[in-house]
Amino acid sequence: MADPQDVTENAAKDPDDWTTGDEPMTGPQKSYLHTLAQQAGEEAPADDLSKADASKAIDALQEKTGRGQ
Repeated sequence: MADPQDVTENAAKDPDDWTTGDEPMTGPQKSYLHTLAQQAGEEAPADDLSKADASKAIDALQEKTGRGQ
C-alpha cells in the first residue's frame, strides 16, 4: 500500500495526466522558461503555454542546458 505521506509518486506524474495541466502556466514557470531559453541560446516559448506544455518545455531546456539534474 502506498504511503500517503510519500509525494514522490505523484511528483513523477506525466504532465499530460495532470488535472490542472490545461490551465495557463504559472508565473514561476514562465520566468524559468525565459531564463532557460536565454541560457540555451533559444527564443523563449510563447507566453500562452499550458502548465503541462510549460513543464515539458522546461524539461527539454533543462536537458539542453544541463540544469535541473
